[in-house]
Parts: sequence; structure tokens; C-alpha cells
Amino acid sequence: MAALTGEQRTRHHALAVLLQSSLVATRELPRGYDFEFAWKQEIYDALAEITLLEHACCPFFDIGIRIESKNSKLFWRLAGREGIKPFIRAEFGVLFASIAQGTREG
Repeated sequence: MAALTGEQRTRHHALAVLLQSSLVATRELPRGYDFEFAWKQEIYDALAEITLLEHACCPFFDIGIRIESKNSKLFWRLAGREGIKPFIRAEFGVLFASIAQGTREG
């Protein structure tokens, strides 16, 4: 996070908290995670903004935003090289906290 200014770190945290409140599910992948959200413009905007911050901070992440039109779902994929998952869990603990509070993981 040294690549981000204090203001950017504060914004990153605020975005993570907003996304936590809208998280539907988390799916573990071989080298990362898919975070699922219901389609809402404000969530898409938050994902786009946090993606730019994440890329500045952690350019080694593979990041993607996907919209499934058939079922109005929005996905944010965070992945990378072998061994990246513990780092993602530490970086985005606020999203994983939702799982412990009843959000399904699958």
C-alpha cells in the first residue's frame, strides 16, 4: 500500500467496506477468488475504482470485473501467481469477514 497516498488508502478502505455490505458470495479459485455481487451501478462503480487502486498498489494481481446479463450478477476476480491467496485474504479481510457472518462461500 506504499504506492497509495493516505487519501487513496482511506478511499480504498471505504470502498472495501461498501463492497462488504453488498457481497453475495465468494468462490475460491485455484489462484484467487471470485467475489459475487448483485448488479447495482454503485457497486460496479466501486469495483472499477478499487480495481484502479489495487492495480497501482499490487500490479501483480490479475483483476477482472464481469457482468452476467442472464442473471444480473456482477463478479470481481482477484487472482495471481501460485501462493497469492493468503495475501488476498489478508488484503481483503473485510470481504472475507462477511463469510464468517453468514455469506456463503462455494
